[in-house]
Amino acid sequence: MSLIFKIMSRDEWAAFQASGEFAGSAVDLADGYIHFSAADQAQETAAKHFAGRDDLVLLSLDAASLGDRLIWEPSRGGALFPHLYRPLALNEVAASRELTLGVDGVPQLGDLSA
Repeated sequence: MSLIFKIMSRDEWAAFQASGEFAGSAVDLADGYIHFSAADQAQETAAKHFAGRDDLVLLSLDAASLGDRLIWEPSRGGALFPHLYRPLALNEVAASRELTLGVDGVPQLGDLSA
């Protein structure tokens, strides 16, 4: 299983759980796809976009299960990031967990290589 990751607020996660579908956060909706990160990208994403936020949840998903609407496209520094061009279904989430902030104010994701 090749895992990809989505960081979202607890409120977004609660709404996702209630509705069973996630069309995206504000930035996802503006860009036209749901942003994800690979294991080697997720901590940098947390530092760049979520520093200082103590209301976050990390979702883990099996990239292969998302089908052909998951497209790996160049982003920062030319790295390929996974983008999903459709809403995400709740049953596609493999795992979730709340994140804590490190002493530097950056959400700590831990080891995502497993």
